[in-house]
Amino acid sequence: MSLPGTIDLPLAHDPTKQEPTMHHASPEPSGSALPARTTSGAITSRQNRNLEMQLIPEVLARAHMHDGRALRLAAARRVQRRAERASLRARRALAMAVMH
Repeated sequence: MSLPGTIDLPLAHDPTKQEPTMHHASPEPSGSALPARTTSGAITSRQNRNLEMQLIPEVLARAHMHDGRALRLAAARRVQRRAERASLRARRALAMAVMH
């Protein structure tokens, strides 16, 4: 005897694609304590995954913009340090010229 969900007769992941032969009368009485098999969790997870897939380009764009801002900030700090060093050199040169 082959039961649904076994190696001989696996259950399809998509409930709409399950063959009608897979549905059989349950050996449990109608008032059984076993919960009925639901696929709402699978559908919800699939919808979340699809939404995440649709949002990937937006997430990548944000990361790219963040990286660009970080690069500009680093470049600005380098320019600022270079300007400060040049200012110090000019001060020293002026002080040396005044002392002589």
